[in-house]
Amino acid sequence: MDEQERQRYQAVLERLDRFSTWTDSSIGIPFTRFRIGLEAIVGLIPGIGDVVGLLLSGYVLLQAQKVGASGKVKRRMVRNILVDFLGGLLPVVGDAFDAVFKANTRNTRLLREYLYEQLEEEPKQRFPWWPFLGLCVLFAVITAVVMWIW
Repeated sequence: MDEQERQRYQAVLERLDRFSTWTDSSIGIPFTRFRIGLEAIVGLIPGIGDVVGLLLSGYVLLQAQKVGASGKVKRRMVRNILVDFLGGLLPVVGDAFDAVFKANTRNTRLLREYLYEQLEEEPKQRFPWWPFLGLCVLFAVITAVVMWIW
């Protein structure tokens, strides 16, 4: 795969990451770690909200089509979109379901995995800061105890 194609894939993923964050998790709920997005807010509008969410979710699918994602990946995306749409139609619990299911984030992750597979790269993993800091503290305590005993 050439460098130009790699850069195009990366640009699509960066754009979809921003879009997914905006639609699925851009607004923090005070005093919790939970985040919702614009799609959950728009979903509160009776009748129109779920249709707007459906249209927004189509953007990720359109981008997958543009980069040539496989039929299997696109079918999984359509399934996620339909689950999100139908779940959002449920009275009372539908809006909560919309906030939790996060179809755009799921679909962006599906496309990312597919593109990384095409690029023959492993997805970048986040550095495990909390275990690292915990081990640093543990080793510092062990070192202090050993030094105190000597």
